[in-house]
Amino acid sequence: MKRRTFLAAVTALGSTPWLPAQAAAYPIKPIRLVVPFAAGSATDSVGRILAQELSRRLGQQVMVENRPGAFGQIAAQAVTRSAADGYTLFMTTNTTHGANPHLFHSLSYDPIRDYVAIARLGTLPFMLVVTPSLPVKTTAELLDYARKAPDALSYAQASSASLVAMETIKHMAGVSITGVQYKASPQAIVDLIAGRVQVMMADFATAMSQVRGGKLRVLAVTTGQRSRLLPQIPSIAETLPGFDITSWNGVFAPAKTPPAVVSRLEREILASLAQPEVAARLEGIGFEVDAQGSATFRRYVNEQIAHWGRLIRAAGIEPQ
Repeated sequence: MKRRTFLAAVTALGSTPWLPAQAAAYPIKPIRLVVPFAAGSATDSVGRILAQELSRRLGQQVMVENRPGAFGQIAAQAVTRSAADGYTLFMTTNTTHGANPHLFHSLSYDPIRDYVAIARLGTLPFMLVVTPSLPVKTTAELLDYARKAPDALSYAQASSASLVAMETIKHMAGVSITGVQYKASPQAIVDLIAGRVQVMMADFATAMSQVRGGKLRVLAVTTGQRSRLLPQIPSIAETLPGFDITSWNGVFAPAKTPPAVVSRLEREILASLAQPEVAARLEGIGFEVDAQGSATFRRYVNEQIAHWGRLIRAAGIEPQ
């Protein structure tokens, strides 16, 4: 009996994919950081800064892999089909883990059940920008223009934040502006500069250089108060009281990733964000570091799913 018990225990240990020693050795090979948006997007830019620092801290290369399309659903599903071993991570936003459950009748993934939340990185404000050929310089002037020329304007949408923010403005102000969907924000910016669309809610990271270069005109920011990154620019709430929409970024792993690996990644991500030079680089592209650990971030995601549901219903957006 003792011999059979011993052999059973040895067999069980041999079949366990993650022993403490193995977890302690993590990582032993390169890590994929899947991003659900195209190269040049805000999430991509943040992901590359984080990947560089994590590569240094973990002693293994962290490689960004862009999987854009379908409001992040392509990347989200790919991550759920990956091994839960810590070598595939998901750098995503409120699009996949806040808004999508309310924008689509069905999803190929569950934002809670299929992932483990590792850490939130921070928030990404958006700005209301227009092509310079449009004769408006304020939010109020844009709304007046839209009222006088119904359906003459179109706006680019490349993420849930850009969609919900513009539809909220339309609902609150009672104006009509036609939405044009893009696969990624860099493509939308190109058409906005060219005047093929006239308006966009663009993240700071994607639009800031174009605004500084005079290729786009910024009218306002989407945060409830003025952003410390652009203190001279008014908030939309100064024209439409109560308006307040901000995006966020965080890192997830497939469900059932070993707790020891999640803890290691959480520790290294938070330590990376605490580095002044990393925070400065992120702020330089318009990203505000506001980190959360795994437990707090998990609760935050649950709250955000409910929050984005309220925003989407209030804006009158029907799920697809």
